Amino acid sequence: MAADRLARLLARLDDLNRADPTHEVVGGRPQPRELVYAERLSAWVLRLAPEASEALQIAARGQHVQRWTIPRERYPRGRAGYLKWRETLKTFHADTVAGLMQEEGFDDTAVQRVRAVMSKRLLPDDAETQTLEDALCLVFLETQFSDLRRKTPEATMAEVLRKTWKKMSERARREALALPLASDDRAALGRALAA
Repeated sequence: MAADRLARLLARLDDLNRADPTHEVVGGRPQPRELVYAERLSAWVLRLAPEASEALQIAARGQHVQRWTIPRERYPRGRAGYLKWRETLKTFHADTVAGLMQEEGFDDTAVQRVRAVMSKRLLPDDAETQTLEDALCLVFLETQFSDLRRKTPEATMAEVLRKTWKKMSERARREALALPLASDDRAALGRALAA
């Protein structure tokens, strides 16, 4: 049954992410960081698209699968090294998800669709890819922005926020403005968008 196959695949992705040695405290308990990230991303996808397709659900859950196994430190400092790291990760994540999908009996068409959504190369014309991008941006704003803002020069952070905002749909922007951000984070967002 298709629902069972999807549930098994998502559980396998969760099992891989459960091995993340880096933890984040959620609800007073340490949890594997990438497992928490996958759950948050999936929750946003389902909030934005309650009838999300299998492909979109899989792409969300596998977006950062085993991310910790390819650390940023393996690549040169600077933008070129960062971009190379990101491309390596994209390929690794897509290959990992594709392999699991094949093991669970998904056909090549389904595998290729998930690869396409995960690659985000169809932005902004593909609705599912846009939903995934919106969810990624919302997870960033909700859970990572505040900490990053404190470690990043304001001009650099403003540029990050403007680029993030540009990638988001109007609906995602409305959701972002409704997030319960701290007053200083909300002010920084406002300044970045006004510039």
